[in-house]
Amino acid sequence: MHLELIKLEKTFNQSILTKIDDPLLAQYQIELWMKRDDLLHPVISGNKWRKLKYSLEHALSLGTDTLISMGGAYSNHLHALAYTGKVLGLKTIGFVRGEQPEILTPTLRDMKKWGMELEFVSRADYRLLRQYKEPQLPADLRHTHDPLRYLPGLKPGQYWLPEGGAQILALKGVAELVVETGIPYDTLCVPCGTGTTLAGIIEAVPEQVSVLGFAALKNAGFLTAEVEAMLSQSRNNWQINLDYHFGGFAKINTELNAFIEDFELKTTIPLEPVYTGKMMYAIYDLIKKHYFRPGERIIAVHTGGLQGKRGFD
Repeated sequence: MHLELIKLEKTFNQSILTKIDDPLLAQYQIELWMKRDDLLHPVISGNKWRKLKYSLEHALSLGTDTLISMGGAYSNHLHALAYTGKVLGLKTIGFVRGEQPEILTPTLRDMKKWGMELEFVSRADYRLLRQYKEPQLPADLRHTHDPLRYLPGLKPGQYWLPEGGAQILALKGVAELVVETGIPYDTLCVPCGTGTTLAGIIEAVPEQVSVLGFAALKNAGFLTAEVEAMLSQSRNNWQINLDYHFGGFAKINTELNAFIEDFELKTTIPLEPVYTGKMMYAIYDLIKKHYFRPGERIIAVHTGGLQGKRGFD
């Protein structure tokens, strides 16, 4: 791995497994653990680092001087990318969905402070940008040769990262999360935005393990095809639950807020309401509905992104 990435990763904390002690879990004979990727780093936490790691290695191997990507005004991905670019001495450009607000969000202010050039684009143009994926990858790493997957107009030294860091190289970093678990388990749960983290987990878990993704956005049926397109081979041990989006991406209600507050009080583990909070609500609800067999051991992945809580203050 590139020396600068090695130096950066050496500053990280350990992502531990924490057992959730809750009388309700004992009542249903369920053992629940959390993979604490939120502890990895104060900024580049959770699956943000997992997905960026090998893409950054590839970018640096090409002599990249500028990283370009896209996201919303509270994007965990752009937030992590801006910070990482500053640490690595790389320029960063972020295409941000929507008009520039009169007052920048705390996330955007951080990104600007770390030197990211912010380019605000219309929602229509943002949708067009979403089609460009997996730039500069060698043919043996690509699952398609569709020319629309390459962002036009890139200058020498510029490296394009799709929304959420969703490219094949990200799966390699996510696989390391699975390797670290260290205990046998029956089901591994993860929240889903682009489906990239889910795909990386599916690729890495033993075949007898069930993988359950929880969509954070409404009408996310398309994610199944997106995940299948990233997999190197077909697997039948996974599914995406579409029932716990709470009205759409970044939508919340009093019931979800109450659950998060209660969970944090009981466990001292912080949750954010966009991804991990919704997943944990879903797991508890499914336990109460007897979805899981008595005696199952479940691991839930905390994907970090706690900076996004600032959008709900």
